[in-house]
Amino acid sequence: MSKKRVMWECSHCGHEQAKWTGSCVQCKSWNSFMEKLVLEQDKFVAKKHRSNSPVRLKDVQLQPFPRISTHLREFDRLLGGGVVPGALTLIGGEPGVGKSTLLMQVSEAYARAGLKVLYISGEESVDQTKLRAERLGIDHDNLFLLNETSFSEIKHHIDQCTPQVIIVDSIQILYKEEVLSSPGSVSQVRELAQEFMHIAKGYGITTFLIGHVTKSGEIAGPRVLEHIVDTVLDFEGDREQGLRILRSMKNRFGPTDDIALFQMQEKGLKEVENPSEALLSQRSHHVSGSVIVPSLEGIRSILIEIQALVTPTAYANPTRKSAGIDPNRLALLLAVLEKRVGYRLYNQDVFVAVAGGIRIIEPAIDLGIIIAIASSLTNQCLDPKTVVLGEVGLGGEVRNVSRIASRLQEAFSLGFARAIVPKKALAHIKEEKIALIGVNMVDEAIEAVFQKK
Repeated sequence: MSKKRVMWECSHCGHEQAKWTGSCVQCKSWNSFMEKLVLEQDKFVAKKHRSNSPVRLKDVQLQPFPRISTHLREFDRLLGGGVVPGALTLIGGEPGVGKSTLLMQVSEAYARAGLKVLYISGEESVDQTKLRAERLGIDHDNLFLLNETSFSEIKHHIDQCTPQVIIVDSIQILYKEEVLSSPGSVSQVRELAQEFMHIAKGYGITTFLIGHVTKSGEIAGPRVLEHIVDTVLDFEGDREQGLRILRSMKNRFGPTDDIALFQMQEKGLKEVENPSEALLSQRSHHVSGSVIVPSLEGIRSILIEIQALVTPTAYANPTRKSAGIDPNRLALLLAVLEKRVGYRLYNQDVFVAVAGGIRIIEPAIDLGIIIAIASSLTNQCLDPKTVVLGEVGLGGEVRNVSRIASRLQEAFSLGFARAIVPKKALAHIKEEKIALIGVNMVDEAIEAVFQKK
């Protein structure tokens, strides 16, 4: 007979224990334990089964993974050339960023390719999903809609419909009756992820899961959710400008740390094949505080605009705000400017942002941030045909960055004629299609940028 007992589960990491405590011993979060009823099943002895034998590495014959194309070139490129049948993909993002719109367009692409697609919506009714499809101009006989939140009912419809592609919108709204906790809890999300993994791998059904995100931008639920799935895609962007970035965080069948750029329009998401040109399309020339930096996202080089605004503060504590970059990195670079260059920023409000609403975390943009702040503080404009790149250390030294040749090639293709780069990088650049100025220290870079043209 099954017995019931009470356990306490951490809502952040899923750790379980018999007694309530104020702090979780695993993730150190406070007041995160929630009461949970657990059914104890009778113990049983598993039957012995024949295990796989060890295979010599050189004897393993690799078979190429078949790919299903969506005819969305940027989406297919991000996944490594298309989706692998039976792959389990998780897409996370803020509410309203376009996750459902993207997967509705993906559903149409698969339906037109002759695949049977089941779109499971737990948050919206079938009528609401139909309205979105009409707005996007989607209508196909191979696309089926289902409004359901109970996993047992969903499993029954999957067995009856036998789809080849499943889209779940979203996993945090579904629940299993056997798990005695509310939808969206750690236990529910963990169990559902495992169930959909068995469906994807056991039946060979390509499965997409839409996940909610927390206030910090991380996918809600336990980390095991991201470990179970084959691919994790993060959807982000600026709602006002319509730019959307799909970032590959994990991919067992393709590249990671790569991005695909989309533009949200009335008829849905449209691919942007040249991100650099799109991000710089609204750039203003001869404005202080604006610097162009060749950034690297995965295997792709893109040009971004870093904007800075420095104004005298009216308060005792100056404001430090950033958008698209790490605020801790900004504080570090401001300290370097004060200590190594001698700029007085203790009585100045500093605002730094990456234009276009994208987020850049690589250290190669350090020198660009410093030059943008110096430009705004001194009210001097940069040459509009100049790009800046380099990592900055605490000693004020400018360090080398990876794949500098591909960054400069992207800048040259868009008409830039001069680049401020780390001096140590000059030895690794064979072709000089663009005028290079090597610098060792931050003050040298500032002097080279603002010297008389």
